[in-house]
Amino acid sequence: MTGNATFRHRDVALLAVVGIEAPVVVPSTVFDERLAPTLERLRLPRGLLSRVAGVHERRWWDGEMTFDDAATAAGAKALAEAGIDAGDVGLLINTSVTRTFLEPSVASRIHSGLALPSSALNFDLTNACLGFVNGMTLAAQLIDSGQVRYAVIVNGEDPRPTQEATLARMTSPETTRESFLEEFATLTLGAGAAAAVLGPAHLHPGAHRLVGGVARSATQHHELCVGGVDGMRTDPSGLLAGGLELVVDAWNEAQPEWGWADVDRIVTHQVSSVHTRSIVEALGLDAAKVPTTFPRWGNVGPAALPMTLAEQGDSLRTGDRVLCMGVGSGLHTAMAEIVW
Repeated sequence: MTGNATFRHRDVALLAVVGIEAPVVVPSTVFDERLAPTLERLRLPRGLLSRVAGVHERRWWDGEMTFDDAATAAGAKALAEAGIDAGDVGLLINTSVTRTFLEPSVASRIHSGLALPSSALNFDLTNACLGFVNGMTLAAQLIDSGQVRYAVIVNGEDPRPTQEATLARMTSPETTRESFLEEFATLTLGAGAAAAVLGPAHLHPGAHRLVGGVARSATQHHELCVGGVDGMRTDPSGLLAGGLELVVDAWNEAQPEWGWADVDRIVTHQVSSVHTRSIVEALGLDAAKVPTTFPRWGNVGPAALPMTLAEQGDSLRTGDRVLCMGVGSGLHTAMAEIVW
């Protein structure tokens, strides 16, 4: 394939990756209770979120922290773990889907909160659930180019307002079986935050090397999942079929060059048990190498993959090959390899 969909990094390392859990645990049984009259009227069983999606609970922020406060806290924690001074940062990319205002950028508030220098580039990069992986790739390319030395990629998500609005609609007498199922995926979302720090590999020989990867799109499916502040509507079967086809095509095309069939760990975007099982089966993966966090956190959007990667950090050994596999509505996928 021609173009720039395959990329390699020359001298970039992951110096730190962290995740922050939101403090309020919301079990799926809470949603079942709120939806009980609707479920009975539509003759749908309780426990769909747990049994079908595999999401037993998710997190919400409390009143003391906003999603961008959490992204800022994650950025500060990642810088501390990486041992990088804020004054040395040349780039901040916020990849949050959540936003309170159309302008200014969410990155502006996080840049201020981290006390980064005025010389540090900062902006929002949004691409649904693929945003964090895209942000890491872009930052790595700018580091390789010599334009920046250290980059911070952050994300914070807060689905609570969307879920509250969705639950209000779902409990309405006008809700049909079709509209209920279209909005069902909204209830799998969860709150959380993540951050990563990237820098030149030659200055940090013990850090985790970013090798490169592939990115592909199937934008003919851009209407299968459309979300806003007030709600998200999906075509679950179409989204699964289209996403699976895209991932399989990208995987098969990448194998001759990348040989990912024998990597040590595969960190996927966390959606549901159906989604994860389908990818594992379609690609012939060892399920033991594919960790899952969606049962506890739900789908935390772009933060899901780096939060899962951060949790896996202690169980990875030096030299392990780790494949980050992201998928986002649109549809888009990106697979990026890190040597731990």
